[in-house]
Parts: sequence; structure tokens; C-alpha cells
Amino acid sequence: MIYFDNSASTIFKPREVVCAVSNALAFLSANPGRSGHSAAMRAAALVARARRKCADYFGLKGSDGVIFTDNCTGALNLAILGTARRGHIVTTALEHNSVLRPLYALKTRGEASFTAVNPVCGGAVTAEAVERAIRPDTYLVAVNHVSNITGAIAPVAEIGRLCRRRGLLFLVDGAQSGGYVDIDMDETNIDMLAIAPHKGLHAVQGVGVLLVGKRAKAALRPIRYGGTGTSSDSLTQPTDFPDGFESGTLPTPAIAGLCAAICRAEKHALFERETVAALSRRLRRGLAAIDGVKILSPENALNGIAAFNVRDYESGDVADILSSEYDVCVRGGLHCAPLAHKYLGTLSVGAVRVSLGFDNTSGEVDFFIRAVSEIAAKR
Repeated sequence: MIYFDNSASTIFKPREVVCAVSNALAFLSANPGRSGHSAAMRAAALVARARRKCADYFGLKGSDGVIFTDNCTGALNLAILGTARRGHIVTTALEHNSVLRPLYALKTRGEASFTAVNPVCGGAVTAEAVERAIRPDTYLVAVNHVSNITGAIAPVAEIGRLCRRRGLLFLVDGAQSGGYVDIDMDETNIDMLAIAPHKGLHAVQGVGVLLVGKRAKAALRPIRYGGTGTSSDSLTQPTDFPDGFESGTLPTPAIAGLCAAICRAEKHALFERETVAALSRRLRRGLAAIDGVKILSPENALNGIAAFNVRDYESGDVADILSSEYDVCVRGGLHCAPLAHKYLGTLSVGAVRVSLGFDNTSGEVDFFIRAVSEIAAKR
């Protein structure tokens, strides 16, 4: 099997991550932060260390702004719904439904409106386009750092400066960039950053992260209610960070894996990114040489993500052929991003998305190119 679906979830899990998860399952399965006995305190210490690691790795001042969620969708929902108020939100047409659906829910309830900015011809949105969409009642800008379809990279530093100058909260969806791209929230004026650790960091599924900066803390409210281990004498949900936003039992083994994944990334990220970039260039050259293949990704997207179509084939059919006849795992369809496909003109057929990892090889890329060539030659 050749696995080229790393944007959905990386299949390679490092030994350090597997060992950390296994150790937590065996020895740290007490409920962190809920009791004062030694087993709970050891689990709580691990969770606290993971918070510090996340804050340091992503340039957040203050680890109490690191909120663990069930996944990246949960983090984005918390950021959007937890800051919601009467007013206007600017987002982009490249967003995943984990951003678009909460925004649409706010709109249908009459609580907020939103404008989705289209990319320019280079494939990404621009700060100028975002600024043109800002209205007097705009309070939030939500931007996909790296498109989960095309790999287009948004200029988050420029947009962050714009948001800070205009007094707007800036939310970045880092599902496809966390671990693949250096992110410093302080330097780029990001107020809230949502991360999917099971992707670019090669952690395990079951935990997401919302990192919340000082400005956003004043605006964010809990959207889940329940036990936090604090203020237990009150029926009112606490709003202290991070406890008030983490109702219920935390997934300690997954958090242990995340902590180990960040430790590993600090040592190996540069090599892995260079490997993915080299494979991305090889993939693009190969696809560009095939008659009947249309590449949808911008040329500067060297983060492993490449979208394309073959002649007038349904993307799902191409993905199925690659799986059944060549044992290659890719993703066809709309990738939970309907506005992006509407912009690309592929809403009816979708797109074939390849997403490489550093553990893939040039031989696998070459085999894939031959497979696509054979599929394209059938008609």
C-alpha cells in the first residue's frame, strides 16, 4: 500500500509517540486535575507539561491559553461560537466546513453575518482582499493557513498585522500547517490558533488544540458545560483558563502523544519539511507531464498537498481506481470545502487530492505518476 492521504491523518506515528501513548495508558490513566492523590497529580503534571510544550512551539505567551479539545473541529467551533456576537466575520472561500458550518449556523440564527473572500489567481487570499471585506461591525477574521485541497498558503503575517491595526480578532485554522510550517502566534499577531496534532505533528487522533492569546481571552466564552474540577460549588460554568473550557475528562494518552510529538518535531521538523518539499516538486513535475491532467494547486505549494483532475473523470472514480487497481490511498470528492470547489469550478466533479508525508519515497511518487498516466490514457 502507498499512503498519500496525510492531509486526512498521517499514518506514520513515530516510536516516541507510540511509547508515550502506551506509557500513559499503562501508568497515567487517572483523571488529571480531578483529585489530589498521587496518580491524578502525575497525570496532571503530564498535561501541564504538554501545555507548556504547545505554547512554546507555537509562540503563545502563557500556557494557560492552551485549551485541549476533542479535535481541531472542536477547537474551531470553540473559537467561532465562543467569541460570537452581533456583527460581521470575514473568512475565505478556501475554508473547511469546520469553519463554514459554525459561521452558517450563526448566520441562520441571525446572530452574525459573514463574507467569504475568494483567492486571487495565485491560489491564496490576500490581505488586501480581506481588508476590502471588512465592515464597521466586523469583529473576527478567520483564515485557513494552508488549504486542505490545494495546499495554497495564506499570508497570515500580513493578515495578522491588518487585524491588529484594525482591532479585529484573528483566528487561524492550522489543521494543515501545524507541524509542517513554522508558526509564531506572537510574531504574526494570531489571536487564536486551532491545531490538528494527528496530522503534521504525527500525534494520535483524539485531541485537538486551541491556543488563545491575551486579546482573545477577553472575548472567549465556554460553549460546553460540565465538570471542570474548579468552582464545584457553583452551577455557573467557570470562565477561567484553561479549566473553564475543558469540561469533562481529558484524553491523557492522546495528550501524552502530543507532548512527545512536539519534542520530536523540535529535532526533526526541518529535515521532514525539506523531504516533503522535494517530493512535492517531483510529484508536480510528473503530473504536469501527463496529457489530460489538470493541476489545481499553485506552483509554490510545496507542503505535500496537490489537487488535480483527470480529463472529465469524476474524482471519486479516479480515487477508487487508484485504490482498487494500484493500492494507492488518495482522496477524491469535495474534501468538506464546498466554497473552495465552487471557486475552482469543480463542485460537480470534485478533485483528486494527494497529500504526501516525509515517510513517502520518490519511488512511490514515480509509481503514482505511472498509475495516473495509465488512467489518463484509457480515454
